[in-house]
Amino acid sequence: MNSIYSFIEFIHSIKLKVFFILVLFSFKSFSQEKDLRFYMEKAQTNSPLLKDLSNQIKSNSIDSLLNKANYKPQILGNLNANYAPIINGYGYDSAITNGQSVAGLVGLNQKIIGKGIINSQAESFQLLKESLVLNKRIASKDVNKLITAQYITASGSAEQIGYNQKMAALLKDEATILKKLTQNSIYKQTDYLVFLTTIKQQEFQVLQLKQQYQNDLGMLNYLSGETDTTFVNLKKPDIALKTIQTDTKSVFVKQFEVDSLKIINQNKLIDNAYKPSLSLLGDAGYFSSLSYQASKNLGFSVGLGLSIPIYDGNQKSLQHQKNETALATNLAYKANFNKQYQQQLLMLHQKLKQAIEIENQLQTQLQIVDALIEANKKLLLTGDAQITDFVIAIGNVITINNTISQNKINTLQLINEINYWSSND
Repeated sequence: MNSIYSFIEFIHSIKLKVFFILVLFSFKSFSQEKDLRFYMEKAQTNSPLLKDLSNQIKSNSIDSLLNKANYKPQILGNLNANYAPIINGYGYDSAITNGQSVAGLVGLNQKIIGKGIINSQAESFQLLKESLVLNKRIASKDVNKLITAQYITASGSAEQIGYNQKMAALLKDEATILKKLTQNSIYKQTDYLVFLTTIKQQEFQVLQLKQQYQNDLGMLNYLSGETDTTFVNLKKPDIALKTIQTDTKSVFVKQFEVDSLKIINQNKLIDNAYKPSLSLLGDAGYFSSLSYQASKNLGFSVGLGLSIPIYDGNQKSLQHQKNETALATNLAYKANFNKQYQQQLLMLHQKLKQAIEIENQLQTQLQIVDALIEANKKLLLTGDAQITDFVIAIGNVITINNTISQNKINTLQLINEINYWSSND
């Protein structure tokens, strides 16, 4: 009998060594510790979409400056020389061509624009900037939400590792006691083997959880735009419900409002395009046919240019109709969004309440199963406990704790989703 126990112990020790060697080679030590803010900042920095939107905002500012530059005088230098000979009576009419001409002129064109037109054009650039800023804020929220969701998943896996390792250690301690009781013939050898099988199953569960954590951590780095395979500890996620002031509009609603203002602004720009346009024209320099007093042909000229739209096939009215249709469509989308937005928040808060109720139920079950295990541990010492009942009780407490962990992850995911919709952060 003792030789059998020695053989079993020998096999058990070899398997434990192999197990821990695999763990050491598969996973690096948890020497580093990182928090949610670290991964958020990395993701924000590495996001190509956020960089693109930032560059679009800068580009819009440059476009606004280019538009203002059009209000300033446009000065252009021109140099022309022309010779039209008449050969044997053939050639251009000299009354038109003067035979030859030389011109070196500096021309000026100054548009005379009213404040209404200037303000409308400035408003269009400002609204485009607001739209881009809102898009960037929403994109930033999307990045934070995605990183937070994956961080919750990864930290949940880490938490399960800790608990299951404790259960594995507990089982090994009980196995030592059970071995002695089996050697004293208080329990059968088969009972001891059944218990060893449970230990192996728990060790395998820990290994799977560590592999899952490694994969979750790799995905977190991937989403953050980082190339990192370091095995690190994640700080417990500090995620709480955020509130938004009732007088503060959601960033999603603001997007619809800016779109409406952009359509209204387009109507102003259409009206401005049909207003008469006036320009101040002028030039100065040398302009001569070289046929009479060429040295005195220095001078200047000034003038006015007036453009008056008269008829274009009723395009102005059609463009306004098109914009009115776009405005109505935008308002319809906004109304529908508001309804779905409120309904979605109600559903999320309802799910959060359900998750809290489940947590309370699981904690009650855990108290009962923990008490049952403690009772079985005492009966185990006297040989009055059934090993199969003890194994079942341990399996139940492991299942309940893993379910509690999953429910915590689900609760944090719901809070992350609620914060995404209800907060402008």
